[in-house]
Amino acid sequence: MTSIFFSASFYSNAEDYWKEVAPTVDGMLGGYGSISSIDINGSKAFLKKFLGEGEGKTGTGCALDCGAGIGRITKRLLLPLFRTVDLVDVTKEFLDKARSYLGDDGKRVGNYFCCGLQEFVPEAGRYDVIWIQWVIGHLTDDHLVDFLQRCQKALRPNGLIIIKDNVSYEGVVPDEVDSSVCRDLDIVRRLVGQAGLRIVHEEQQLNFPKEIYQVHTLALR
Repeated sequence: MTSIFFSASFYSNAEDYWKEVAPTVDGMLGGYGSISSIDINGSKAFLKKFLGEGEGKTGTGCALDCGAGIGRITKRLLLPLFRTVDLVDVTKEFLDKARSYLGDDGKRVGNYFCCGLQEFVPEAGRYDVIWIQWVIGHLTDDHLVDFLQRCQKALRPNGLIIIKDNVSYEGVVPDEVDSSVCRDLDIVRRLVGQAGLRIVHEEQQLNFPKEIYQVHTLALR
């Protein structure tokens, strides 16, 4: 059980933290802006395994970027692959910045939702891919399970939920600075199972700096 890590101010402390973060790629990546291209290229290779025409393939109509920040992933990963992308983030300043950061391609953004994921209800049957990167640590276990269940209802046929996040070596590691937790892979898998989802594919992101947590990508449906 990880509930001991979630105080009454777990969400408000995180909101306060992100309000002070610069609306830049470096800010989104906690000072590791230099890894952005490695990250995007790894994500693109992962996603392209599933996208396309034909039996069992995932469509390219609409994607949702969860914890989108200024739209780093929307700009470089999702908009090049999908006709329409929606962004959801709890920090209004980041979404405001996204409108200029995304440039002309921003015309293909469907919605900017300013909302915490613990409260966000994605539209049923809207999304081919729901991309959830570096944000599950900001949800309590119960809220993560509930959110994943809502995401499943929001998928189109053959749609996918993608989680890409840090994993700890063992157990749950709290981060007091940004009011989040880092879970080990077994805990993440267990919560995915609790949500009634199965893991279709799983990979570790390679070529990240040695000093940061391992990052794993999981495709769910």
